[in-house]
Amino acid sequence: MRSSVFPELVQGRNDGFAQGAWTIEAGSALRGGASCNLTERVLRVPLGGDSLSRIVRAHELMHIRVSPHLRDHTTSDPEISVRALECAEEYRVNLLLARLAFDVSILCDGSERPGGKRLAEMGEWSEAVSFFVAIAGTGAEAEFLRGIRSARSGWIPGFRTIKKSIDAMIQNVDLASIGDTTLNDEGIPCGYANVTLPIARLISRAGSTRVPEGRDALRGFRRSLEPGARRAPSGQFATLVFDDSMSYVSRTRHGGPRRHRPATSGTVMRHPSRLLTDPQQRAFSHKTTRAGGVIVIDQSGSMDVTVEELDGLLASAPEALIVGYSHRPGDTGGTPNVWVLAKAGLVASRARAGNVGNGVDGPVLHWALRHARPSGAVIWVTDGQVTDSHDHPCHSLSLECARLVQRHQIRLVRGLSEVQATLRGRTSIGEGFGRVGRELRMLRL
Repeated sequence: MRSSVFPELVQGRNDGFAQGAWTIEAGSALRGGASCNLTERVLRVPLGGDSLSRIVRAHELMHIRVSPHLRDHTTSDPEISVRALECAEEYRVNLLLARLAFDVSILCDGSERPGGKRLAEMGEWSEAVSFFVAIAGTGAEAEFLRGIRSARSGWIPGFRTIKKSIDAMIQNVDLASIGDTTLNDEGIPCGYANVTLPIARLISRAGSTRVPEGRDALRGFRRSLEPGARRAPSGQFATLVFDDSMSYVSRTRHGGPRRHRPATSGTVMRHPSRLLTDPQQRAFSHKTTRAGGVIVIDQSGSMDVTVEELDGLLASAPEALIVGYSHRPGDTGGTPNVWVLAKAGLVASRARAGNVGNGVDGPVLHWALRHARPSGAVIWVTDGQVTDSHDHPCHSLSLECARLVQRHQIRLVRGLSEVQATLRGRTSIGEGFGRVGRELRMLRL
């Protein structure tokens, strides 16, 4: 029996959504076989008369009733990933259906167990967390966890902790509040703001941490999910996000070595008068290169690099490729964490401040090495500390940076005042300092 669907009858929104004619497409009850496009009013649902088809249609119609229809009605929080928002909204829609006595236990298509096993085998903790929340409370949850357990049983306590945290968040929220589409002071529907956003933030926090295996790790993981708590260690660097808004100006270097130096031999006699006036008769010219190289500057809070210091460096060494970095702990990619301050004689029109944490030490060193000249120096202005994307110290990441320093002869300096002397080769490479220094000493044993 083919069912009829009338999304035009869904009413009651208070966020300015204008109902109109919808396009209905035949979909399926399999995962991914149904969808709701609120912008273009296209509804794709299974049209069968069976119980699973009916609950899938109800799920998509609930999206029409409560889900934000404008991008401005979501959020631009850099600590919440897009995937987390999608899965948190799926959870809210299923929660509303359950509160309305729909049998969400039949929301399961058989793909959950093999899907969970595959994610676990691939070590895709972040995606596993997101998908788990999207199906939490439905018939798919248990099958998904069975798939996870078959490959990585140590992940299960972490999922239980996440579920308990979400249950605590929504236990005292009534049905009307969960589905409320009235816009709050920030222009976001209240139900979405009070349920979906907090759960999406929890998903982002949980998915970006190291898998909590072991009693101590699980305890720290549980604390990290509490509102206002510090994130648990991620054990990995963040992805580089360059600041494309930087503007540059040309600046002539003040002082420093000249481009041409008198020499006793060469191909161009640039100073013939020196044949009479110079005892060494240095009439030829030897072209010299100005201090260049690549300078990588840690601008995290512990370094306390001031804008005035950066301006001084930019004025004295515009020929160098200078890059600064600092990651906002927990950011999912919305905030730039690396910026080019000088390149090819151009310097930034304004120096840029950091974002509190380190977070991208390894990736920015790899970037610097790719852009360094074969004989050019790479200088790292650092306190020797390396942290993960949540700004936690991490032994494996410190070791990774130490190996880069050793293999490529990266020169470590503690402050901007030491850069010029290092560029001219007046300082030795040394043994380093901080955690990177300790790892360097261990590597040399």
